[in-house]
Parts: sequence; C-alpha cells; structure tokens
Amino acid sequence: MRLATITNWAYGATVVLTIVSSTTMILASNAQERERAAVEQRYRLDQATAALGTEIYRLSDRARQYVNTGDPVYLAAYRSEAAALATVENRIRHIGDAGASASELGALKKAVAIADTLHDEQETALAAQAAGDSATARQILFGAEYERQLDRTELEVQRFQDQLDNRIAARVADATEVSILWKRISEIALALTALLVLCVLYFVFKRRVLHPVVKLSDVVNRLAVQDFAAEPPAVDHIDEIGDMAQAIRIFRENGLERQRLEGERDADRTMRDLLSRMTQRMQGSDTLHDLKEVIGRFIPEIAPGLPGRLYLLDKRSNLVVEACSWLGPVHSSAQFSAISCWALRRGLRHRPAGDTVDVPCDHIAWDAGQPIDTLCLPLMAQRETLGLLYFEMPAGETKLSVAQLIYFDMLAENIGLAIANLQLRDSLREMAMADPLTGLANRRHLGHMLEMQVAQAEREGERLGCLMIDVDHFKRFNDVHGHEAGDAVLRAVGRVLATVTREPELAFRYGGEEFLILLPALSPEQARARAEEIRDRVAAIEPGHAGEGPGSVSVSIGVAVAPHHCDFARLIPTADAALLRAKALGRDRVEVAQTRKPKPA
Repeated sequence: MRLATITNWAYGATVVLTIVSSTTMILASNAQERERAAVEQRYRLDQATAALGTEIYRLSDRARQYVNTGDPVYLAAYRSEAAALATVENRIRHIGDAGASASELGALKKAVAIADTLHDEQETALAAQAAGDSATARQILFGAEYERQLDRTELEVQRFQDQLDNRIAARVADATEVSILWKRISEIALALTALLVLCVLYFVFKRRVLHPVVKLSDVVNRLAVQDFAAEPPAVDHIDEIGDMAQAIRIFRENGLERQRLEGERDADRTMRDLLSRMTQRMQGSDTLHDLKEVIGRFIPEIAPGLPGRLYLLDKRSNLVVEACSWLGPVHSSAQFSAISCWALRRGLRHRPAGDTVDVPCDHIAWDAGQPIDTLCLPLMAQRETLGLLYFEMPAGETKLSVAQLIYFDMLAENIGLAIANLQLRDSLREMAMADPLTGLANRRHLGHMLEMQVAQAEREGERLGCLMIDVDHFKRFNDVHGHEAGDAVLRAVGRVLATVTREPELAFRYGGEEFLILLPALSPEQARARAEEIRDRVAAIEPGHAGEGPGSVSVSIGVAVAPHHCDFARLIPTADAALLRAKALGRDRVEVAQTRKPKPA
C-alpha cells in the first residue's frame, strides 16, 4: 500500500474525530454560557431587592425625623426618596420577565405590598403632622404595628433572596456538570486523534520512512556542504521515498553540473579581471616601452604555458618586427613580411593545426611530419593593421575551448586599441610640440627641452649655448611679396636650422620670424662659428621673387653660452640681448654676448 493511501485513511479518521471534538467543545461552551447567564440574573435580582429594603428603611427614617423636628427639609427629602422608591417598585414588578419562579415572585409581591402599606401609613402620619396632630403621627410611625410591618418587609425580601440563591445555585451546578461532561468527551476525542496520528507516524516513519530517510539524510547533509561525491542509496520502493531518492539523485547531478559551471564562471571572472587590469595598465602606459612591459607581464598569466611574441608593423618597410616575447617561442621568425602571415592577410584569427585543417603561415618553421599548433591574432584598430599577437601550443596541449579563443580575441583587441591609442597620443604630442609651418619644435617644447638640457649641463659640468635668430626686415618682405612668400622663407630657414644641429629637436621656432637653437657642450668660439655657418647658409636661400636675387634673405644672430656669459637661468635673455645689439649694429651679423665680469671679492 502506498504511503498516500495510508495517509488518506488516517486523514479521514482524524477529520471525523476533529469534528466530534469541536462539537463537544461548542456544547461545553454553551453550558458555560448558561451558567454565566444564571449568575448574571442573580446579580440583577439581588441588586433590585436590596435597593427595595434599603429605600423602605430610609423613608421611615425621613418621616420620623420630620415628625420629631417639624423641619420641612426632611419632608422634601422624604418626597424625593419616595419617588425613587416608586421607580424601584416599578422595576421589581417586571422581575418576572427576568426568569424568576412563581414562589419567588410571590415572596417579592408580598414585600412590595407591605412596602405600599407602610407608605400609606407614612402618608397618614405626615398628614396628621401637617394638621398639627403630632401625637397621632408619632403613634403611627413609632408604634408596634409599624415596626412589625417593617420586619415583615425585610423577612419577605430575605425569603425571596434565599429562594433565588437556591434556584441559581442549582442551575449553575447543572450547567457546570454538563460543561464538564462535554469537556471530557472532547478530551477523549482529542486523545483518540493523537493516538491515531501517533500510530500513523509509527507505521509510516518508523517502518517505511525512517530507515531509508536515515540513509538519505547523510547524503543530503553531504550534498548541503557541496560534497557532490556522495551517492544516494538505491531505493526500490515505488512510493514517495523512492521519488525522494530519485529527486536527490537528480539534485546531485544538477549540483555537479552547477559546480562545473561555477568553476567556469570563476575562471571567467578571473580572466576578465586579468584582462581588465591589463587594459587599465596599457591605457596608463606613456611609451611603447611601458606598453611592452605590461604585455610581457600579463600575457603569461592570461595564457599560462603558451610561449609567444608581440609583433608591430613597420609601415615604411612593410615588415612585422618583434616588439617583445615571453616563455621563449622558437618556431616563428623575429621579423617577416606582412604577407607571410595569413592572419594579417585575412584580418582574422588563424590556427593551422587546430580542430580544422588550414594553411600554415610562411613565418613559421613548419614540419609536415610534426605539425606545430600555433595561433596568430591580428592587432587592428579602426580597420588598420598594427601588428600581430602570436602563440605556440606545447605538444599535448592543443585543446583550446571556445571561451579561451574568445579571451584571445579580446586580448588582441585590447592590445590593438592600446597600441592605436599610444600612436595617436604620440602623434598628438608631436603635433602639439611642433610648429606646423616650419616643422621645428615650438616654444612650448622649448621650455621642456631647456629644462632638460640645463639639468644635464649642471649635472655634468658642461656648457650650454643658445643662438637667438631673427630674419631681417621680414615684415617688409611680407608687405612686398605677401604672406605666402613669407611663409616660404620661414620654411626654408627652418630647413637650414634643422640640418645644422646634431639633434634636430634642439632647433625651435621662437615666435614670428624669430628662431632659437640650443647648442650643448660648445664653447663661445664654437657657438659663434656655428652661428656664422647658419648666417651664410640662410644668405644662400633664393626666394625666387622678382627684384630679389640671391642673398636677399639675411638673419641677425645673438650668441650666449652659460655659464661663460651668464647663469643658466639667464641664458635666453642674454642671447636675446646679443640679438638686439646685432640688429642695432646694422643687422645681417652675429653678436656674442659680453663676458660676465666676476663679482668682486
């Protein structure tokens, strides 16, 4: 018999017993309600009869006080209390509606009749007192007959209360006995219900549930702590326990699958964190050297055990050149033509020895007898090829999941964007630091380079020269030939200055038609000779305009060398002062700053 059938029979019996128990509880409650009503009735009747006796004696006292004193105050009090007594008597006349018996009502009516007789005698006495016959009034109120009537009234009220007490006590006892009876019947029904439940529990849980559940509970406890190595026992019962065992078995299988998925999720989160940190470090790199250090540090963590190289594309030679490597790759050349790699040709990931057959790249030392599993990932940004990310798969580790290939694609994309950003930053920096007309460094770059050159000269104890150059009569040349011709002259002068220094970045356009050159480690004589060379080469420029022949462009140059002529901080102002002196002396000449006089001791 299945557990469900046993449980249904037990449930039906339990419902019947519960109905019986509930019915007896309701009947017991009704008996208690009748008991409460009887007590309440007794209370009301006691109050009414007690008020009657009290008011009769109080009226007698008021009438006697008036007869004795003749004070009208007592008469007024008598009339007021007589009206109150009439209210009490009217209420008592309706006591029969409250459930009083005939004998009780007879005693009560006698008490009311006696009270009416006493009231009449009191009125007679008060009338005699009002007529001046005090003796008659006293005889009526203080006579033996009047006292007997008072005692009879109290006796009848007491008799009524005794009969009431006996009747109410009997009703309360009956109601209590009935309530106890129904309560016991209810308790017996509840006990039978509990016994039935215990029997069912014993049979179901002890015989059919407890033994297999004890075995299953151990498995459940182990599964609860993620110990999915626990296997549930085989249960042959075709009942709920068997269903439970099957459910636990399915739960274990789901747990194993969830554990596998959680492992993949944790690995995915770890990989994404690595990629995110690497991307942040690459974005913070200011130079290609910094970028290569970041890539060489992070890629062995992202792709452990996979040697590889980072190649950058040299657009001038169309060669892919190694920028950095990790874990010692051996099968790919350090540099090769861009068309030697199928990944660069197609702009897509290329793996010749993966799950599908493909053509190997020419830059890989390929052996048909022992094919090498490699992975080439093009580095691209804005549809422009920037380089190549190359990996080698060690023997026996050729299995790459789809998720890993996605990570490699993300890695290549992030590196491509970082290289593109770095190149863009260098281009913008070069544009910001260069004069667009002449191609020389601008005045903004001068501040940075002057600081570096001064620091190096002071550190090494070397001299630093400065040439301030001004194109003579440039404004008049512009006015005669136009700004386009003037720009051509400035470009020509810029080309001359870029070729007279060993480091072109030390030649600057200072502003307008003024130029500046820094000359590290030159003596004043060498600096002057370099300035004369510049003046001669500028004089050989042919502007190519009508009326202007060779030598029509000239420059004035001021020369200063620190610390020979001035402090390093005064180098440019000192050279500018020498330039002003050259212009004042007729232009087209070189003037050297005056030697600084030593300070007196």
